[in-house]
Amino acid sequence: MPTFLRTHLTALRMLLVMTVILGLAYPLLVTGISQLAFADKANGSIVTSGGKPVGSSLLGQNYDLPKKDPNNADEQAQPDPKFFQPRPSAGSYDPKTSGASNLGPNSADLLKAVQERRAAIAAFDGVDPATVPPDAVTASGSGLDPHISVAYAKEQVDRVARERGLPAEKLNQLIEKYTDGRSLGFLGQDGVNVVLLNKAISEQR
Repeated sequence: MPTFLRTHLTALRMLLVMTVILGLAYPLLVTGISQLAFADKANGSIVTSGGKPVGSSLLGQNYDLPKKDPNNADEQAQPDPKFFQPRPSAGSYDPKTSGASNLGPNSADLLKAVQERRAAIAAFDGVDPATVPPDAVTASGSGLDPHISVAYAKEQVDRVARERGLPAEKLNQLIEKYTDGRSLGFLGQDGVNVVLLNKAISEQR
């Protein structure tokens, strides 16, 4: 058999062997281990309520009132006062458009947006604009962060308590329950998972 033909056959055999090992065996092994060891995380950390999926604990989402005209793309959705609101998102929490706005700290557009958000949030929550936390008026880098600061969660307690007829003390207990500590114990700040918090208050009687 000519040398060039033996070389090509050897390469073909290696291609087939590596395809089976890396393209089939390895993915199946990893998938099997993940399903056995931590199926919930492997399947997207899906949050369910009443047996139905309502989101993922890893992805934030909007909590808005239904539009008056669902077919009107120009109608601005209004936040639902019965829910804790997340921080702003440049992509409206759409995973397909994950990312930031790319507006820098010297951007006049960003400054205007922050001022408008601060005024709107202060009016919505019935607080002094000066007390609105920074994360309430600025989006995360991914635009998908499900967490807000403890300060922003506490700011919304009176509104949610009033709208739902729940004791503020109960809401504060739920905030504490769904507060995650700093990453690795020292990175970032404590954050409240809004998706899990809103699921919990929706199930309160």
